[in-house]
Amino acid sequence: MSKQYDLVAIGDVVTDAFIRIKDASVNCDINHEKCRISMNFADKVPYEFVEVVRAVGNAANGAASAARLGLKTAFVTNLGDDQNGGECLATLKRNGISLEFIKAHRHKETNYHYVLWYEDDRTILVRHEEYDYKLPDFGEPKWVYFSSIAPSAIHYHAEIVDYLDKHPSIKLAFQPGVFEIKMGHEKLKGMYRHSEIFFCNVEEAKRVLGIIEHIEIPSLIKKMRDLGPKIVVITDGHNGAYAFDGENIWSMPIYPDPKPPYERTGAGDAFASTVTSALALGKPLEEALRWGPINSMSVVQYIGAQKGLLDQNAIQKYLSEAPENYKPTLIS
Repeated sequence: MSKQYDLVAIGDVVTDAFIRIKDASVNCDINHEKCRISMNFADKVPYEFVEVVRAVGNAANGAASAARLGLKTAFVTNLGDDQNGGECLATLKRNGISLEFIKAHRHKETNYHYVLWYEDDRTILVRHEEYDYKLPDFGEPKWVYFSSIAPSAIHYHAEIVDYLDKHPSIKLAFQPGVFEIKMGHEKLKGMYRHSEIFFCNVEEAKRVLGIIEHIEIPSLIKKMRDLGPKIVVITDGHNGAYAFDGENIWSMPIYPDPKPPYERTGAGDAFASTVTSALALGKPLEEALRWGPINSMSVVQYIGAQKGLLDQNAIQKYLSEAPENYKPTLIS
């Protein structure tokens, strides 16, 4: 190990191919939930263009965000020794992320997803490659940012928990991916117990807890904190975000969009990683909550999850121009 890192991100890396669709329709239920995209079956469906974005995924996006904000950042991930893997490595290096703990597997392919992009949102076709996941010794960074690995790597969570048990000075930011959400909380109780801060949205929190009926945010966020995290942050779309540290519940509005979102991929990753990075930089939670929505606002103005990520100077400029009500408000 060559250096001490401020933040080490752990998770899968992927290439996203964005396919801009124009002839489709979206149908939702009466609550504007359970939406489905429709295209003509057995037809030739035109598309506008394709844009390929390398080295993304929840944890990769978090690493890029942290590096952009000035943290010494490394990435623990697995990829193939193919051309896509090589291009992902080159992209990570350009983003200022250390490649020290990245494993390139011989004769394996790198994760490649197809993003069906319609209007300002997307549906992602995913396929996870199966790697031999082994956690390297990455020292004792100030923070570990963990999010989203393949379903085949269930044992990897236990390795991370064991590592955190042996290195109690490390603070964990846990942003579960689709697989971790589906696992519920019992199988991941060690991850929840170690979490300094935990991020998810409202629907994800309900899935983790097995709640079907409506539940108010204060009750939901308290139930999530009962699983072990020191701080729980739950996002709720245009309603902003909520944070609970065991004493206070804050409501944080979104940052006003300068124009309608262009493409929403990575907004949640930008928020979670920016709040985490601000905490790693020594900012109090209330200030960190003001940083997060700014990066989310910026990211959705571009294609992909990383092009719009900001540095500290840009964050501070937006803060100086923020409306008076752009601040956390105590609700409990």
